[in-house]
Amino acid sequence: MFARRVAQKAPGMAHVIAKRSKVTLPDLDWDFGALEPHISAQINELHYSKHHQTYVNGFNAASEQFGDLQCKLTGDPQQDTAVVKQLVALQQNIKFHGGGFTNHCLFWKNLAPSSQGGGEAPTGALAKQIETQFGSLDNLIGQTNTKLAGIQGSGWVFLVKNAENGGQLQLVQTYNQDTVTGPLKPIVAIDAWEHAYYLQYQNRKAEYFKAIWNVINWKEAAKRFEA
Repeated sequence: MFARRVAQKAPGMAHVIAKRSKVTLPDLDWDFGALEPHISAQINELHYSKHHQTYVNGFNAASEQFGDLQCKLTGDPQQDTAVVKQLVALQQNIKFHGGGFTNHCLFWKNLAPSSQGGGEAPTGALAKQIETQFGSLDNLIGQTNTKLAGIQGSGWVFLVKNAENGGQLQLVQTYNQDTVTGPLKPIVAIDAWEHAYYLQYQNRKAEYFKAIWNVINWKEAAKRFEA
């Protein structure tokens, strides 16, 4: 019942998608049930096929509307004022749905079942950087979970590499679907929205924050850190 989404791409499909400038759901590297008992198959299926799909649809719709409105600009300030107001209003939808799309693409990639190394401690340069800055992986996890618990409402916590600070690691808390940009490169992204845990953990979100570390893909995180 809970199988992963398998790409069905016809010949030339990549060219068509690029031409239409549409974003699509990423393919998962594991089945929906592969993260149990830490994250249930039901949550993963709903999270991926409903919530992430909503951000895909919302971003595509807002982007298309934005492009259509841009075509209505005439160069006449008086005529263009109303169009520009609509363009400004659309930017919030682009930011929200675009952030939701991007954040979830990161999220799925930084999760893995134990059979694929999920939960295994990081090694190499990332492990050394964590040890240097946080003292231990347990300390990093504790600080991350504190930030997650401090989110009032919905949001994310990112472990990022700051390109403008000598590659130092930072924990960044964002609200809603705000994402990290610029010099901040996401290494691990953790979703603190209720849809990420409520079916399984109800109001015990602290249990979800503890459980998710059992399926964090530190191999993927190390690749991002070293890239």
